[in-house]
Amino acid sequence: MTTVLLTGFEPFGGDADNPSGEAVRWVAERWSGPEVLVTAVLPVTFRGAAQRLRDLVAEHRPDVVIATGLAGGRAVIGVERVAVNLIDARIADNDGAQPVDEPSVAGAPAARFATLPVKAITQRIVDAGIPAEVSYSAGTFVCNHVFFTALEAAASGTRAGFVHVPWSVDHAPSPEVPALPLADIVRALEIAVRTSLDVAVDATATAGTLH
Repeated sequence: MTTVLLTGFEPFGGDADNPSGEAVRWVAERWSGPEVLVTAVLPVTFRGAAQRLRDLVAEHRPDVVIATGLAGGRAVIGVERVAVNLIDARIADNDGAQPVDEPSVAGAPAARFATLPVKAITQRIVDAGIPAEVSYSAGTFVCNHVFFTALEAAASGTRAGFVHVPWSVDHAPSPEVPALPLADIVRALEIAVRTSLDVAVDATATAGTLH
């Protein structure tokens, strides 16, 4: 049976909510298969999130791994293409740890590319009327750390990647902060999962940027 692992995060940085964790719970409630969907909400800690993800991968041996997280300030769904092997924490994690200039995985390459069909995912989200883009930076905090860890932990043949989501309209810290309806975030994640399962070869359309 094909298995998908989908993760979000708990709140962090003093926030009361994290739309990635909430959206993952919604996806789990709505899931009708036929594939097995395993979901988890990870702690926003460098040590805990990476270990929890590795444990989930080892236990369930998923065919697809999609981690998701909040990118407050972004206005669109960001389908990440590149994970860097770097931790440079601007703020402390939820355990109070704030590592600077450390690798996510010692001895691993400086960067890895997502193995999801990132361009196809982005296009299908846009086709559904939800704003989305291919992103080339997942930051240097716990999101990127989990993204890189997922690519390192995934077995050969497992597709893995990361999707950043904006604030949800109901939980944005202020009306000025870019946000999407939570239903759109949930739908975008469902599309990411289904596209990762159905599309073997990514689209060749450009998704490049000038800066």
